[in-house]
Amino acid sequence: MKKILILFLVCFTQNIFSQKKTRIVCKTPKAQNIVVSNDENAIFNLIDIDIKPEFPGGRVKFNHFLDDNYKKSNKRPTIQGKLFATFIIERDGSLNDIKVLHDIGHGTREELIRVLKLSPKWKPGKLKGKKVRTIYSLVFPVQM
Repeated sequence: MKKILILFLVCFTQNIFSQKKTRIVCKTPKAQNIVVSNDENAIFNLIDIDIKPEFPGGRVKFNHFLDDNYKKSNKRPTIQGKLFATFIIERDGSLNDIKVLHDIGHGTREELIRVLKLSPKWKPGKLKGKKVRTIYSLVFPVQM
């Protein structure tokens, strides 16, 4: 009887204390979860929003921007691979929290971060007509 009473008490207290905040989970590549509270600073995944954020001119212009501004090193001409990065597109269209999740070394991480910081402001994503912060994933092929 004691075990049942203790089990009931634990379940009851867990239920009471776990209902304080509503949370939204946004998934990023590599199966990492970003947990944020349900407020104005919430970060949304591209799947969760109505209107996706967009680079001025679209995806093709974004690829041209990256290719034009990414400076390739002449130190090792045989390096090739892909860089995987994530960043947050703020409500005003600026890029924030740029993270390179996988790079191939030789300064490729720093160069991609530098180029993304040069990016003009994006058109932010919208959810129910309201501008929201959005996490964006990028795969950038590098051949040097």
